[in-house]
Amino acid sequence: MTNWDDIVVSAKASGLVTRGGFSVAADDKFLGCKLTGETGALVLLGNVGDSYWKQFTKSPEYLDGGEDPLDRWSSRVIEKLALDLGATALFPFDGPPYFPFQRWAAQAEPLFSSPLGLYISPQFGVWHAFRGALIFDRPIDLPAVVPGVSPCISCDGQPCLNTCPVGAFTKQGYDVHACFEHISSDANRTCLEDGCQARLACPAGGDYVYSQNQMRFLMEAFEKARRKAAEGGN
Repeated sequence: MTNWDDIVVSAKASGLVTRGGFSVAADDKFLGCKLTGETGALVLLGNVGDSYWKQFTKSPEYLDGGEDPLDRWSSRVIEKLALDLGATALFPFDGPPYFPFQRWAAQAEPLFSSPLGLYISPQFGVWHAFRGALIFDRPIDLPAVVPGVSPCISCDGQPCLNTCPVGAFTKQGYDVHACFEHISSDANRTCLEDGCQARLACPAGGDYVYSQNQMRFLMEAFEKARRKAAEGGN
């Protein structure tokens, strides 16, 4: 029978990190699958820092020039994990309707809202993400969630709010249009090529800051997605 250590080892071999989990009930309408018993377990998978980057950049999804390579890679890898471990795979990009990954994430480990609109971790800062989840139709002995405190509480001056070149981040929220217009301009390449300057200003989780190539990939994916949305999805 699959246990927590099996999941951790299998995920790590694929470049992914187990991001905690919790017990679920058969009547939870968000699961997307049926449990054989009254309770099961949900385990979140993702990355911290560049944990997946080496495997991903060698993958056919990254190299084939097709659309959404990271989502396609995540689907293939996590579907294989689900098959091997006897689980069902769920993804944050499947929808609409979309699975409540934000709620699940906050339930699985200590995460807190940040001024950037990203969940911040006491350990990883804002350098982490969720790629999918595994639903087990049976209980699993899961590690307890260790309480934490938001790094933002003790952050001196919150530099993330005054570093963005176009002031896209404020206490009132995130101006996505201003951000997109800035990184889309040929005259302003710093954020696109080096990474979001506001995100880089966050002092938390310094050991997990994404590599420059990883940040450039993610920023280019963001720009492409926003451009596609502005053009009506064509």
